[in-house]
Amino acid sequence: MPNQNTKMMQRDLEVIWHPCTQMKDHETLPLIPVKSGKGVYLYDFDGNSYIDAVSSWWVNLFGHANEIINAKIKAQLETLEHVLLAGFTHEPAIELAHKLVEITPSELVKVFYVDNGSSAVEAALKMSYHYHLNQGKCKPIFLSLTNSYHGETIGALSVGDVKLYKETYEPLLIANMQVPVPKDQSIEAAQTAARALTLQYDVHLIADEIMTGFGRTGKMFACEYAGISPDFMTLSKGITGGYLPLSVVMTTLEVYNAFYCDYNEYKAFLHSHSYTGNPLACAAALATLEIFENNDVLGENAKKSHYIKAKLSPFSALPNVKEIRQQGMVAAVELQGYETSERIGLKVYEYALSQGVLLRPLGAVIYFMPPYIITYEEIDKMIEVAYAGIKSVSKPY
Repeated sequence: MPNQNTKMMQRDLEVIWHPCTQMKDHETLPLIPVKSGKGVYLYDFDGNSYIDAVSSWWVNLFGHANEIINAKIKAQLETLEHVLLAGFTHEPAIELAHKLVEITPSELVKVFYVDNGSSAVEAALKMSYHYHLNQGKCKPIFLSLTNSYHGETIGALSVGDVKLYKETYEPLLIANMQVPVPKDQSIEAAQTAARALTLQYDVHLIADEIMTGFGRTGKMFACEYAGISPDFMTLSKGITGGYLPLSVVMTTLEVYNAFYCDYNEYKAFLHSHSYTGNPLACAAALATLEIFENNDVLGENAKKSHYIKAKLSPFSALPNVKEIRQQGMVAAVELQGYETSERIGLKVYEYALSQGVLLRPLGAVIYFMPPYIITYEEIDKMIEVAYAGIKSVSKPY
């Protein structure tokens, strides 16, 4: 008789087309049906547990089934589940917007609600282009960094630089130029230079903080390292603690005012999503910010990031390790000596699952982005399993 996991997997494969997945892989690679989650752990239908070392695609900050976030969502559910945000408003959206204005860089005083990270990038691109158009200027080309990733909608793909994702859609993409990531420069210096150049040439600086925001890099937002205030900031992923889809575009009063006009001037920003500013998602985000307010999250993260750095040090002695990188609660181990067709990351992924750890490598890069509540003992297991997995695929040199 098939076990519960197998039954769920079979029912899934009958109907679901999974994202970022070659579905044929699942002829041999089992899906993991998740029944529940608590803290840093996910549990399948057969009682196996997995440390969620990637925060369920980088979104889960304070663990699964967090009591504080649960309570906020339950309370909101009894009051209002959703209402359109055009011509209407609601308290969670208002309160969240005020809190975001308080904690983001000083010039960002207006909040535009969207649904997800890619859509936030898309909206920011449109806002920037439309702003200049409202000023009588046409600036249709965007500039972004090489090796960057900003999402998978057409506009977001255009400003990203991951060949695997964008090559197929090249004829559909909007105009974009890419420049190399500055070498031999600190994060602070690179950001400061970018801000100075955008001001000099009258172009906007869009800070994509979808993955880096809410403490992931060590500061609340990555642009704080340079003390800059961009023209736009996109936020998503961790904003709701990993509970519900929500994103925002933060922008300046100058940008906002460029669209403020009488109806017949045709300068309004006509962009919307059905679930924009959803009350349940806003309630989850308010609960997430409450956890930051009531706890020294960044201070504790700093201690854990130092611990992770020390635990990663032995990886440098492995012959198949090219480089170790870390910034706050993000760490990565890049492997070398493999052909793409070997899919070495997939082998490490399968090994880690067999040991109760969910890693989801990006190609030959094994990365760690755990929930902030992870304990030191759980860090030990996460790192030790990754080390054993990488060692197991090492080639003789």
